[in-house]
Amino acid sequence: MTIDRIGPVDPLSRFNKTEKTVRSEQKEKTDSIDVSSEAKKSAELLQTMDTVKAAPDVREDRIAEVKARLQDPNYINDTVVNSVADKLMDLFGI
Repeated sequence: MTIDRIGPVDPLSRFNKTEKTVRSEQKEKTDSIDVSSEAKKSAELLQTMDTVKAAPDVREDRIAEVKARLQDPNYINDTVVNSVADKLMDLFGI
């Protein structure tokens, strides 16, 4: 009677076999966001506020224009004086 081996001679050989792995096709994922209209308006408002804050408090061009007008003696007349006085009174609530 003969006994034939079933399987490989080396019992560890079955663990050394590597099977090829099949890579699944991966689609490129892209990141995206949705910005609400409220967030867009808020961002626009903040940008406008930053622009206003960065603007100078004194408008040099207007000051130069007023100085030039005040140098002209024909500019100052009763109409201008009354207009300025009325605006000052309105400003102070008089």
